[in-house]
Amino acid sequence: MFNAVVMMITLGAVLGLLLGIAGKFFHVEIDTRVEQITGMLPGLNCGACGFPGCEGLATALVSGEAKSPTLCKPSTPAHRERITAFMETGIDPKASAHSH
Repeated sequence: MFNAVVMMITLGAVLGLLLGIAGKFFHVEIDTRVEQITGMLPGLNCGACGFPGCEGLATALVSGEAKSPTLCKPSTPAHRERITAFMETGIDPKASAHSH
């Protein structure tokens, strides 16, 4: 019985260590611009733009696959202008207006 407990603790420690190493080795950097643009979209995830939801459109805008936020049919002109300004400058005009 004691050997089984020691074996399970050892196995758990080794597997935990391997998972920790794999997590560091296979870490993927996420482009924060995708999250920011997704937050600027209406959030309906309707797919009318031809991409799978708002995050799909945001990813396409950041990668250059989609050229304009006008693909988002339910967005308002204010949404589109905000996204366009953010893509050109890298600064959210709405957030910078609140910081002053």
